[in-house]
Amino acid sequence: MTNVAPFRLKPWFSERPWGKKSLKPWYDDTGTTALVGEAWLTGPQCMVEEGDLEGKTLESLSKDLGGEFPLLVKLLFPNEKLSVQVHPDDAQAQWAGGARGKTECWYVLEAEPGAAVALGLKPGSTSDKIKAAVADGTMEDLMQWVPVSVGDMLFVDAGTVHAIGPGCVLLETQQTSDITYRLYDYGRPRELHLEQGLKVIRPVTEAGKVAPRTMDGFTRLIEQKYFTVDRFDLEGEEERKVTFTGPGCLVGLRGKAAIITPGEEIELEPGKAVVIPEGIGEVIVESETSATFVRCVAPPQA
Repeated sequence: MTNVAPFRLKPWFSERPWGKKSLKPWYDDTGTTALVGEAWLTGPQCMVEEGDLEGKTLESLSKDLGGEFPLLVKLLFPNEKLSVQVHPDDAQAQWAGGARGKTECWYVLEAEPGAAVALGLKPGSTSDKIKAAVADGTMEDLMQWVPVSVGDMLFVDAGTVHAIGPGCVLLETQQTSDITYRLYDYGRPRELHLEQGLKVIRPVTEAGKVAPRTMDGFTRLIEQKYFTVDRFDLEGEEERKVTFTGPGCLVGLRGKAAIITPGEEIELEPGKAVVIPEGIGEVIVESETSATFVRCVAPPQA
């Protein structure tokens, strides 16, 4: 994505049976009375909020510029347990007709006492045991549950059987793909994809908590093949140069800041993403009061 200035997107709200009616304080209004589980910040259907590109979708812009935006960034709002699921890697997804697999990570923004996620299966969880557990409603017993707290970063590589419990809000950064094989859904009347899922499960993966690293002016939360996520904390009146090695976005988490570009100033608000097209290289972020935001970047792929 070149020759296009940064732009802010309006979140797109995805209705889910495990979601919430209210997403406050992140969003005052979702535009629906249904349960909303996800706010897509860089989804293909997200629309530019202002400027010369106002009203255009990210999908239409990406097509015009010759490529799909590589990162799908979301906020997740589970009020109940998400289904137990697994995602394919690139090769598996392409074999099935998709463009790419789905490797992702979760950054914990809110967590009630007892909040937990499931990452991977317990040793010895064979395909036959998984089928039996799905049939008799004991699938949760095969999962490795991990308590979570605010500030945790969790890596979920393709092939990892996973689930999310209630009582938390997560920032998810993932490959732009929505290929999900649902293995178990607690009796909800939704389609399962057990046979497809069993083919892509890996018994041992790299999934788990990732320790943050203090860098020069920011905190590196995770660095993987498909994405790098960094947190910036601005205290009071401050100006910060933020660089990009590939296409990415800035997502506001706390307070307000301004992204300064030639001839334009874009407000960075909590719960919204500003896309930084490939080729921009660097932006200036200014704050008058304390603010926190993350930088999500898709490194160049070989």
